[in-house]
Amino acid sequence: MGVGLTRKSGAGGRSTVRDVAARAGVSASTVSRVLGGEYPVSAATRTRVLRAVRELDYVADARARAVAGAGTPTLAFVLEDITGPSFAHMAYGVEREAARLGHLSLVCSTDGDVRRELEFIEMMRAQRAAAVILVGGAADTPEYRERTRRVADSLAAAGSRLVLCGRPPLGPGAPVTVIEYDNEGGAYALVAHVLAQGHRRVLFLGGKPDHTTAMGRQRGYLAAHRARGVEPDPALLLHGDFTRDSGHRLMRQALARGLEFSAVIAATDMVAAGALTALHEAGLAVPGDVSLAGYDDIPFARDLRPALTTVHVPYEELGRLAVRTALGHGGESADEHLLLGTHVVVRDSVAAYGGH
Repeated sequence: MGVGLTRKSGAGGRSTVRDVAARAGVSASTVSRVLGGEYPVSAATRTRVLRAVRELDYVADARARAVAGAGTPTLAFVLEDITGPSFAHMAYGVEREAARLGHLSLVCSTDGDVRRELEFIEMMRAQRAAAVILVGGAADTPEYRERTRRVADSLAAAGSRLVLCGRPPLGPGAPVTVIEYDNEGGAYALVAHVLAQGHRRVLFLGGKPDHTTAMGRQRGYLAAHRARGVEPDPALLLHGDFTRDSGHRLMRQALARGLEFSAVIAATDMVAAGALTALHEAGLAVPGDVSLAGYDDIPFARDLRPALTTVHVPYEELGRLAVRTALGHGGESADEHLLLGTHVVVRDSVAAYGGH
């Protein structure tokens, strides 16, 4: 059975899935397959259908969806990389809280493809998803703000809600919920802890230079140095991404260049894991020769040898809170901004500077 679509016109007219099919040049059943997400269709066909839905400003008829067996209210969780451990914990929080509140949660991994992200959001808008939760940092550009504001307005018009988790906020007045953790503050506290052990040349293995999460952690690194009257050496700031392979590669590069440092701050625990392997491969002991700290406090951080000093981020609670606030905004259009705390978890990978 096709999923009915409606549009309110000036005359109070009513249309069906066939109008979208005609605009997209496909069959009504193909439109239903695209919007239902249950059967494979080509990327080109999906794009045409979603463009037609967007141009006609159609949304799914809730009664038709119920008849079609799609009556369970839905939440969408959109992230760049589903294999990231921190994102997996946030997804778990979203799924558990959504289930507790009687909602179905759908996950889309975009691999950083903006077009794929927008297509999925459009599909969720057409299906009247209760909320769309976008997770992870992004490049905070005028284009990002304009694009995301359009998404927020479109979802709000369909009775849905956009939630940004760790994404840059859009500014006052946007119909969006922003949920963040103290990203920069966590990095500041971690670097302050390392500096308090006497380290002064601290290598920073960061993420992409235009990525808001990465830059927040770098700002915390810089601020902690300056608060102690230490001007950090720009040569000690290296950029890659948030993966284990990036940490391994950047650490090998630092060692090959002969950079002098006694401690390493990795932008994530995964980066720290790669750096730890590279240090061991170079015959350097942690923390005997080099201290090392990460960020995120994902479960395996405590199982590394030595156990990793890091920053705890409440990812599962972020996911649960995103669901609760999205479903509890009561139709209000005003922006909402919530901040969760972070804290340093001291383990065995950072030692006092020994003058080596």
